[in-house]
Amino acid sequence: MATVSQIIGQKLHQAGCRHAFGIPGGEVLAVMKGIDEAGVQFTLVKHENSGGFMAEGAFHRNGAPGVLIATLGPGVANAINVVANAFQDRVPMLFITGCVDEAEAATYTHQIFDHAALMRPITKATLRMTAGAAEALIDKAIAIALDDPPGPVHIDVPISVATAQAAVSRGARRARPAPVSPAPSPALEQARHWLASAKRPLMIAGVDALYHHAEDEVRRLVDDLGIPLITTYKAKGIVDERNAMVLGGAGLSPMADQVLLPLIKDADLILLAGYDPIEMRAGWRNIWDEGHRVVEFAATRNTHYMHQASHSFVGDIAPGLAALREGMVLRSSQWSAKDVAQVRAALAAIYRTDEAWGPGAIVDVARRLLPPQTVASVDSGAHRILLSQTWQCFEPRSLMQSSGLCTMGCSLPLGIGAKLAEPQRPVAVFTGDACLEMTLGELATARDAGTPVIVFVFADESLSLIEIKQRANGQPNLGVDFDGTDFAGVARAMGGLGFDVASRTQLEEAIAASLAAGVFSLISCRISRKAYDGRI
Repeated sequence: MATVSQIIGQKLHQAGCRHAFGIPGGEVLAVMKGIDEAGVQFTLVKHENSGGFMAEGAFHRNGAPGVLIATLGPGVANAINVVANAFQDRVPMLFITGCVDEAEAATYTHQIFDHAALMRPITKATLRMTAGAAEALIDKAIAIALDDPPGPVHIDVPISVATAQAAVSRGARRARPAPVSPAPSPALEQARHWLASAKRPLMIAGVDALYHHAEDEVRRLVDDLGIPLITTYKAKGIVDERNAMVLGGAGLSPMADQVLLPLIKDADLILLAGYDPIEMRAGWRNIWDEGHRVVEFAATRNTHYMHQASHSFVGDIAPGLAALREGMVLRSSQWSAKDVAQVRAALAAIYRTDEAWGPGAIVDVARRLLPPQTVASVDSGAHRILLSQTWQCFEPRSLMQSSGLCTMGCSLPLGIGAKLAEPQRPVAVFTGDACLEMTLGELATARDAGTPVIVFVFADESLSLIEIKQRANGQPNLGVDFDGTDFAGVARAMGGLGFDVASRTQLEEAIAASLAAGVFSLISCRISRKAYDGRI
């Protein structure tokens, strides 16, 4: 027989988990020992919120559920943001927490509150571990986390249960469900007829297409049928963005919307491939008329009401798109490579990556000099919108960000987690100066974990996105500007390389030195306040 903690570790390892993140407390020491014995490496972080984003970063590279471990009370409370982020961003995550035994909680109140009550609204399930059903409960948690829609599952492990002997549970292993494709139906035939006769079809792909591994089917629709593609930010790279028919990411830029939304309104067929509008600003609500031909392949039923579709097929995205495409020839399409090139040029003119220096130049130099296989992460704010519109992704899952919740302080831990899970990949972390100041301690995590990520800081000493909104609303400048931090000096003090740059040449030199380094690097890119005006 094994202990409950050993069974948890064994099940996590069987699910492909190789990394867990968190901060120890006496209540989770046995769980940490159990997962370590099973081959799941525990990484100490500086804050539970960062630990959850590291777990997500690992998930994006190895496909296994992220694992976050926290002690009772404040450890649980510290993780609220990242658990809510996982819930909105479709991240399968196991949030394992320690708790006191029920008999102890009857008369002991220090650090005690109802973990399940706190977690219930922002998780797919919250479970309490028992010795008699340990194997079934951890298998159930993994299954729920991975099922559509993927998301976080909370598991509370009482102190005495963690070290208790556990018997093998009957029915404790569930086979993964087979893919569900749409059955032949009049609706599917009509959708095929609409596509075959479309003159200006357009496709929007979203995060669920990634989790359903529908990359090949999306690419075939783009390449074989010549359908232009727009993606959400998280779906960037589902088709190589160097492809002439790919219009890039969209979602939060009103400037990009001025170019893209008229195309959608003029399309005579809109194809939605795993598109969830949780990533989009309010301007994307009901952007097509009620009578528009819209065919949707979705992982789950539409309960958001941000849009409606003529036909909605719920199931696995890849076989659904394959059934739509089978034997298809577009008889009347009027799209040409020249048409799409004009749209791409109009978008490029907004963001001005050809500028001498500024946020666009930073993205331009970094994309040109970093290896094609680089995985990037980006934080929330004005820099994120500009980078998400301009950074080219050559493959799926190569740009990580908080897209549904748009939480600050995510990019550095996302990059660390990705680098741990796939050490051979170059990892670039893009962050604003305010975002980095929220997570500076995790530079020590990068040092101790041996993850040589390259951190690019857009240093304008302002919460630029909020400042722009203040001015647009005629409100005074309040609470958005701050003094600068010597980020390069901090990086060097914490064991990494530090650079302070203010030109393309200096940035190029810093990137070259960073790529050759065996430790993390931080490149503070000084740009002026209001550098984002008119371009996001």
